[in-house]
Amino acid sequence: MPQVGIDDIAIYVPRLYLAMQDFAKLRGVDFAKLSRGLGLSAMAMPDAHEDTATMGANAVAQLIDSNSIDPRRIGRIYLGTESALDSAKPTATYIMDMLQQKYADTYGPESLKRCDVVDLTFACIGAVDALHNMLDWVARGGAEEDRIGIVAFADHAKYDLGSSGEYTQGAGGGAILIKHDPRLLAIADIWGVATTPVHDFFKPRREIPVRSVLESVFELVEQSGETLTKGLMDKIVNALPASGNSRAQLFANEKLTLHSDTPVFDGQFSNRCYAEAVKDAFTDFANQAVRSGRLDPERDKPLTDQWSRLVVHLPYAYQGKRMLPDVFQLDRSHLPEWQAIVADIGSAPVAEHYEDSPEGQAEFARAKDQYRRLLANTPQFRAFVEDKLEKSQRASSLVGNQYTGSIFLALVSVLESDYQEQIDLRGETLGFCGYGSGAKAKVFEGEVQDRWRQVAAKFRLFEKLADRHAIDAAAYESLHRGVSKKSFLRPRK
Repeated sequence: MPQVGIDDIAIYVPRLYLAMQDFAKLRGVDFAKLSRGLGLSAMAMPDAHEDTATMGANAVAQLIDSNSIDPRRIGRIYLGTESALDSAKPTATYIMDMLQQKYADTYGPESLKRCDVVDLTFACIGAVDALHNMLDWVARGGAEEDRIGIVAFADHAKYDLGSSGEYTQGAGGGAILIKHDPRLLAIADIWGVATTPVHDFFKPRREIPVRSVLESVFELVEQSGETLTKGLMDKIVNALPASGNSRAQLFANEKLTLHSDTPVFDGQFSNRCYAEAVKDAFTDFANQAVRSGRLDPERDKPLTDQWSRLVVHLPYAYQGKRMLPDVFQLDRSHLPEWQAIVADIGSAPVAEHYEDSPEGQAEFARAKDQYRRLLANTPQFRAFVEDKLEKSQRASSLVGNQYTGSIFLALVSVLESDYQEQIDLRGETLGFCGYGSGAKAKVFEGEVQDRWRQVAAKFRLFEKLADRHAIDAAAYESLHRGVSKKSFLRPRK
């Protein structure tokens, strides 16, 4: 069968960033905890003129230009995002619009008219879903048809000011070129999947009765000692957000529907969902690999030992090494080396030893959390992280969370680091563990191709990250609140 996979990748990161040392001072937190504990150095911040669509469009344009692609040949652009600009119109169409304007003089005003575009949303795994679907579409066309597809991703990971998730913020976009006979990675059609409908992270729409809004306003007026005159009432109405095209329509409905781009989340619960989902997806992948003949459990090394590098979703740089102990244990528990670990930290907790009640299950969850921490501190696991995972963390440390793009930022971080260190990855296998809250995990693998170095040589990701502009705390909060209407840096053409 002809190989299908990733031919090239482009990453776009905003040129503004907040140093985590400055963030630590702003919030009065221990910088050492953020730096040494979580691996955080800087937080990418979109400028006033940047949003999901502009970041995605910049990345796709970079990919098109660097590969001299005729946009008329692009069959599909699938966008993974959880920061959509509209509840109905795909953000991918905004990206398409900007691209058509950019290439109008060369390829005509409707160069992407025959391109199928759509958004895929499943929290942070949306871009992996887009990749999965795009690979299927390209493969179905056959090598002779030579289909070209682009997976785009763009997000602004934004949390409420002062919240427990604020330090994990970040932003950026990217684009992946999917083709037959790829230069970078060939991806086999073996995917481990685990989906569980949990509520660890979500952005709900809230309904508030108009009457309660007005009552709150009147109460504030009374507390201020003001008299509720018609002129003051008009000022209050004009200060309220418009509904549709007119503020008068605000009062036409009994309820207001509100939506925030910052999430409701339970960090500790979400971490548990991440660890469990990736472990379950890894199990599914291993079972499929055995059935397909890819893996012989009696003779082959553990899967994670067959993978030269592990590329995972990183909402912050060190999240991967905190979430992977379960996979590490699952992949080695049948080996003699595992007994040495058990002799050191004891056996893992098992469900049968805890009561089948909410209290018992909560105690079991805490016991598993504690065991993950113990396992993460063993010399065996630390060596595993240093060998398999460390290079993927480098870019994340300088950017922060990119939501759907964080796993692909980690991939570019790995490839560029190995390229710079002159490590030959030809024929090596990379393991991928994607995760999205809500919750779903996907595990797959890619084989590094012979021409990977000529692609990685053009990334220059760390060079771009070094050429950014630091902002102070006041500028950060102004951008976060949307108060800044003027760009800090002039947009580049």
